[in-house]
Amino acid sequence: MARSLVLSLTLAFLFIGMVSARDWNILNQFKGLKPTKSTNSQKGVATLKDPNLSGYCESWRINVELHNIRDFTVVPQECVWFVQKYMTSSQYEDDVERAVDEAILYLGKTCCEKKKCDAMDAWIFDIDDTLLSTIPYHKSNGCFGGEQLNTTKFEEWQSWGKAPAVPNMVKLFHEIRERGFKIFLVSSRKEYLRSATVENLIEAGYHGWSNLLLRGEEDEKKSVTQYKADVRAWLTSLGYKVWGVMGAQWNSFAGCPVPKRTFKLPNSIYYVA
Repeated sequence: MARSLVLSLTLAFLFIGMVSARDWNILNQFKGLKPTKSTNSQKGVATLKDPNLSGYCESWRINVELHNIRDFTVVPQECVWFVQKYMTSSQYEDDVERAVDEAILYLGKTCCEKKKCDAMDAWIFDIDDTLLSTIPYHKSNGCFGGEQLNTTKFEEWQSWGKAPAVPNMVKLFHEIRERGFKIFLVSSRKEYLRSATVENLIEAGYHGWSNLLLRGEEDEKKSVTQYKADVRAWLTSLGYKVWGVMGAQWNSFAGCPVPKRTFKLPNSIYYVA
């Protein structure tokens, strides 16, 4: 009987352990704790900079990049500090550089070399957080995704034409251009920002693109995803072979026709469908 009692107790403890493990959540560990106020420009967003919370926020960020997390309007408040830290870090720059290196390796495997291109080989770049960085805007506004993007303020900032180049992207842009590809810039920016966008791109070191496509009034009735897919379809109908598309949002790649290859740059500050 004693052996039966010991066995029953052992099974009970194992069951309790399994239930506890299943119900465990990193955020539950911070219930009742007083959050510390951030001393940076996050407008007093409360943060808990615990190593375990760092793991949770890194997991959230990675799943945004993998497109497992979609349609979020704001970054979770407990992770705003983490997103800001990553997007302003050397790790972010290293990650962009790795994407650039992979794109260059891919270029070497395509059939399009400068001496072979038939003027119908194309490459598509998005602009914001692909060629031009919006990090200065988020720094000056201190939110880094913790608040829903204020479109009016953001477009005003874009109209100033002061965005710097995303690290390593000028090098890739000209590598692709010099190989003979036709470069198309496809952005969700509105048409009235054309002059400011062109001046900003040139100031940042970009030149020699074939066409800059911005959203007109009719395009604004579509989702960004549909707008960009329609541009790819239009280019294909003209006979262009789109070898690659590079962007910081998944809307650059979704829909048909599907590009031969896509390269996603990291950006977990906002989501645009």
